[in-house]
Parts: sequence; structure tokens; C-alpha cells
Amino acid sequence: MAQLYFYYSAMNAGKSTSLLQSEYNYRERGMTARLLTARIDDRFGQGCISSRIGLEKAADTFDADTDLIDWYKGFKDNTDCILIDEAQFLTRTQVDQLAELVDDYDVPVLCYGIRTDFQGELFPGSERLLAISDKLSELKTVCHCGRKAIMVARLDEYGNAIKEGDQVVIGGNERYVSMCRKHYKEAVEGL
Repeated sequence: MAQLYFYYSAMNAGKSTSLLQSEYNYRERGMTARLLTARIDDRFGQGCISSRIGLEKAADTFDADTDLIDWYKGFKDNTDCILIDEAQFLTRTQVDQLAELVDDYDVPVLCYGIRTDFQGELFPGSERLLAISDKLSELKTVCHCGRKAIMVARLDEYGNAIKEGDQVVIGGNERYVSMCRKHYKEAVEGL
């Protein structure tokens, strides 16, 4: 029986690496895993899932207007699993569509994403995945102090944490840093 999985964390916990390892495992067994990532994140090229350790793979892309049922129907007879990177950028409707793929088409869906934004608020896709996923799994990363990092601070051009702005600003280590709650609070309140 297929299930909807959500693997979540702060940044730099190895979500993309884990996704690419899962794809490899399916491929090694002669199975097909479809890869999907957010169109908005084109840091490594449009439709590229890339990990910090150098692994990368081409993927289809989605944006807020993508109907995931229609996307799936284009190749459903040749799909053993769906793997989604940057799942925080899914809409509520798209997460419900993924649940429909699991329930009605019996295809496993593994989603990987960040739980909260730089203000500690849930992303819409993550919120819905936390609510309806069959399996939740937290991937862990560490703060500079060695504690578990659960927050993501957005940095300005001088490396100072900022506390206001758009929820979505694409960036990597130059713009974001994962921190424990204590150091996040100190960084944001120190403004």
C-alpha cells in the first residue's frame, strides 16, 4: 500500500542528498522514480535537484499552477514512485493532489522540504504535509553550538539575521543559516 511521506528539516540537513539516494535505490532495482522540484529554485539550473555534496539529477518542475494529477497522468504506467524536492513550495491543493495519487493510484510519494521559514512560520506546503502525511520523518542538522538546528535565519549582505521580508527568497548558505532556537532568538533579537 502506497503512502505519503514528508521528510522535513532546517536547511543543510541533507534532504536533497536523501532524495537522490532514494532515486538511485529505485533505479538500481529497475524501477522508475519521477523527480519533481520547485521551478522557483533555479540556483543550479531549471529543473535540477542538487545536493551540497555534489550529487545532482534532472527533474520536472512545478509552480503554484501545476496540476499534479495531470502531470502524473502523462506517464503513470511507467512510475513506481514520486520524489519531490523543495516540497515547502507546494500549495495546499497540490499536497491534496499528492494524497490522491497515493490513495487512488497507489503510487508512493516522498516529499522533502523545509518545515518553517526565516520567521519561524510554517510554509503552506509543509503545513499541509505535516497535517496529512502517512509518515513524518525529521532529518537533523546542527547549529554552530552543536545543538539540533530547528530554525532558519535569513541573513543580509553583512551576515546579520533579518526578521522581515517576503516569505520566499531563494538562496543557499550565503543567505540562510540553520540554528538552534536559542541562537536564532539571539540573532534575530540582536537587531
